[in-house]
Amino acid sequence: MHHKFRPRRLARAALTVALAASALVVAACSPYPNSVFHPRTDTNRDVGFLFEILIWFGSIVFVVVEAILIYTLVRFRRRGVARQPEHVHGNTTLEITWTIVPAVILVFIAIPTVRTIFRTQSKGRSDALQVEVIGHQWWWEFRYPQFTKRSPTGKLDTVVTANELYLPKGRTVNFTLKSQDVIHSFWVPALAGKRDLIANHTNYLWFTPDSAGTTAYNGFCVEYCGASHANMRFRTFVVTPDEFQSWIAYQATPAAFVLPTPGQAVANNAAAVAQNPQLAQSQVPSNAQVAPQRNLGGNPAVGHAAGANAPTVPSAGPPGAGVPVAPALSTTPPTSQAGFIAFPRERMPSYTVPTTPTPADVRFDDLYGDPARGADLMAKGKGACLGCHTIRGNPSMIGQIGPNLTHVGSRTTIAAGLFPNDTRHLTLWIKNARKMKPGVLMPTIGLNEYDPQLGATVKIGLTDQQIADVVAYLQALK
Repeated sequence: MHHKFRPRRLARAALTVALAASALVVAACSPYPNSVFHPRTDTNRDVGFLFEILIWFGSIVFVVVEAILIYTLVRFRRRGVARQPEHVHGNTTLEITWTIVPAVILVFIAIPTVRTIFRTQSKGRSDALQVEVIGHQWWWEFRYPQFTKRSPTGKLDTVVTANELYLPKGRTVNFTLKSQDVIHSFWVPALAGKRDLIANHTNYLWFTPDSAGTTAYNGFCVEYCGASHANMRFRTFVVTPDEFQSWIAYQATPAAFVLPTPGQAVANNAAAVAQNPQLAQSQVPSNAQVAPQRNLGGNPAVGHAAGANAPTVPSAGPPGAGVPVAPALSTTPPTSQAGFIAFPRERMPSYTVPTTPTPADVRFDDLYGDPARGADLMAKGKGACLGCHTIRGNPSMIGQIGPNLTHVGSRTTIAAGLFPNDTRHLTLWIKNARKMKPGVLMPTIGLNEYDPQLGATVKIGLTDQQIADVVAYLQALK
């Protein structure tokens, strides 16, 4: 009976192996953009060439060794009466052969390996674009030290952004890699990496983006760094040299409101008061002429001329009696400052658009937000935003702990690439970031929200209406 069922078992095993192999083949047919096998820089091509060499040498060694093994098993298999096999110990020819052959193979592997290591570890060209990368738990800070100017107060002001890296096509970029806390690792699969960021130590990386066109790439932290290591992502945008110069010039400007037309402001304001009558008692003066924004829907695509179709809106006038206002910020769309302010969202590949689900128990009412009230709330320290964040042009916002928010409205993602930068996700993020991203240092700001890290309900925070105002202000900072 045992021999009778053996063919059936063999057939079943063969079928299982065939199905598994078919699944692997089918999986290989799908596109995988986050791969080093689609190099878009000189550095990645060097690494890819080394990989191909090692694969070929490894394959040759595998075939030769397996052929010798199979020949030996067949040629010297047991036949008939067992006899003592001949010993080969002390065979000088064999011992020299199996010592020299591996040594020669290692030489052929070592030469291209060492050459690639020295090439990729060398310093970038002197005329390279300098970018300082600083890893935080759990977000990325990108600084452009070559674009530094002295502010009217005498302070050096460097272009700084968070979680979105812009690079000019065809120009070598030299990265200075640092960590603010634990070990991180910087990696953009299609461009280059991986390279560690270590506290109290500086690492370097350089490459030249030379992709066929301007596009966006995913970047990751690939060294375990804590609870939200998997949520520490960023986007890299390769743009034309002219687009990069336009973008960097715009990033160096102070924050500015980009608002709807006055007619839209009146209509939205009336709708907001109708929905929330208590707002009538807390309106900013009418001469401020700033427009509430409904806290629903997505952030419009950016990337074309800033405010190309938007009118010039006057800045806030003198405060009314007993009505505090935020420090004056420009509300003029900077049409003459830059023609390209961010990568257009409609051009982003689908794999760079985050689809992370949001917690079901974090909800928000359909409210209207007023950017002027939001700016005022942040300037007065409500929600403690000013203790952590910087907004260039707002003298109250000079925090250094969290991401720079100067032009946050023009960014495509929030929470280190975890969610799209639209009204809904930004609202939920501000209300309860710790439920949106485990372990995040940003406190829970929503009033009466449960903080999973503190294990308690927040008794001092922002109401939904106040959060709607803050979101409207942040999204106006194009």
